[in-house]
Amino acid sequence: MTETNVSFRALSESCKTCSLAELCLPRGLQNEEMQRLDDVIKTRCVVHSGDMLFKEGNRNRSIYAVRSGSVKTFTVMESGDEQILGFHLPGEIIGLAGLDEAIHNCSSKALETSSICELPLDELETICLQIPSLQKQLLKLISREISQDHKMLLLLAKKNSDQRVATFLLSLSGRFKLRGLSSQSFILSMSRQDIANYLGLAVETVSRILTKLSDDKVIDVTRRAIQIVNHDRLLEIADS
Repeated sequence: MTETNVSFRALSESCKTCSLAELCLPRGLQNEEMQRLDDVIKTRCVVHSGDMLFKEGNRNRSIYAVRSGSVKTFTVMESGDEQILGFHLPGEIIGLAGLDEAIHNCSSKALETSSICELPLDELETICLQIPSLQKQLLKLISREISQDHKMLLLLAKKNSDQRVATFLLSLSGRFKLRGLSSQSFILSMSRQDIANYLGLAVETVSRILTKLSDDKVIDVTRRAIQIVNHDRLLEIADS
């Protein structure tokens, strides 16, 4: 995920022509239904690194789909420190966690230049009642988010530091593959500090493990560029 140059032509693309349709809300919709969903999308906008999409405690009026780039979600602890909850890639929906209380229970910030689709909840609720397949897909996305939360809890509770870092890299690899991108070579849009925060580790520990994996010819690391050299070995470390 490099710092992305987002064209306004790409922003004007409809759900029907979006290459991420099979990963996002339009999955399974007919052309006419996609057009109706397209009409609901309030804005398609560009945000830059450090820009906020929404803030914790604000009223949840919309959910957001990442079209390109990447964003992170986080909460602020009583100490004032951030706790990162997740990193979100193209085709993923954010803002679902605050649907029950209509209040965002976390904040979201762009990690790089990204394009975002905003879907107002009131209009989305109406169209979901009219298009059952859209409602079904939305429930699947919510279920996927719950599943990811469970996996993260297991990761933090049961795995040591080496396993956490290896699992994180494998997770990114698999998610890039789903998007038709290289699963072996990719750029980390998040900082080492963000990765450490997310995995519950010290930043020095993350840097040490990445260096060790590189020395052992499991991965190659050049600043934020990662190349998985020995996928099987990385899998062994994650599952050991």
